[in-house]
Amino acid sequence: MVKLFSPLQIRSVMLKNRLVVSPMCQYSAVDGFANDWHLVHLGSRAVGGNGLIIVEATAVTPEGRISPHDLGLWQDEHIAPLHRITTFIEQQDCVPGIQLAHAGRKSSLSAPWEGDKLIPVSEGGWDTVAPGTGAFTEGYPEPEVLTIAGIQRIVSAFKDAAKRALAAGFKVLELHGAHGYLINEFLSPLVNKRTDEYGGSFENRCRFLLEVIDAVRVVWPEELPLFLRISASDWVEGGWTVEDSVRLAGIVKERGVDVMDCSSGGAVSYAKIPARPNYQVPFAAAVRKAGIPTGAVGIIVTPEQAEEILQQEQADLIFMARESLRDPYFPIHAAGALGYDIKWPVQYERAKRRK
Repeated sequence: MVKLFSPLQIRSVMLKNRLVVSPMCQYSAVDGFANDWHLVHLGSRAVGGNGLIIVEATAVTPEGRISPHDLGLWQDEHIAPLHRITTFIEQQDCVPGIQLAHAGRKSSLSAPWEGDKLIPVSEGGWDTVAPGTGAFTEGYPEPEVLTIAGIQRIVSAFKDAAKRALAAGFKVLELHGAHGYLINEFLSPLVNKRTDEYGGSFENRCRFLLEVIDAVRVVWPEELPLFLRISASDWVEGGWTVEDSVRLAGIVKERGVDVMDCSSGGAVSYAKIPARPNYQVPFAAAVRKAGIPTGAVGIIVTPEQAEEILQQEQADLIFMARESLRDPYFPIHAAGALGYDIKWPVQYERAKRRK
């Protein structure tokens, strides 16, 4: 049996296969609004046969954006353009998901092709926030330290954004707790130096995340899945470890998280990450042993590679980012490579066999 194309049910949602389009920032929105670029970008990958598409990191507040061009869900007006996209995705027998995020101290920057440069307030940027002081690296802004009231406002913003995501037609919600953004900043002992109830011990550093999960689960229906993306390791001595991730998995599972999407790094700029094919798969495998389904991500580029990860029970889902950018029709091509027949869009059926 080709496991890559086996269905997977999570709560009430049935995924037709194990291929997930990872959330990938497009830096193409204006004032947080989705547009035709997002419709075509995401829609083409739904046509290509993926089981689940997770829309890019979508900011819960204007100040939570990485750049001025990020998607947002901080106001009701953002719902309608996203609903247009979820409707099309579902018409292709694909499940629409969205990742909610707050960039913390790694925000108010220009798009990558503009140099990832700090945008000052005088030029349309904004003041950034974080658990404590200290810029991410040279050229990044010095953040303001979040007060308890500020933390509570952001927790409420995640809750409100989740409610809007539901109204927009999304069936899977993912919280972005990785890559050095705000939730990850609270989790990592390399960044979080607070001495109050949100810092210090493992339990305290997890408090903000758990409050977000609890708030979101109030408005996100019980029958719909909640994912959590984590950086399973900081890749720095004294930082967050895979053992911490395994411990966290047991806690968040009890709070209503259904899948842990296991990435790594990003909390600090000086980490030495040995990026290579499958380099993050052991994280997904370790967390999965804690009794929660996982997604594997990171330089997974061939059908055979993806299938082997699933056959070895190292993960339950395969998250693809750059390979999905290179090939929107990866599932169709992967099925052919693995000798498995999948349904094509009826508009494309006449091209299915080369005769």
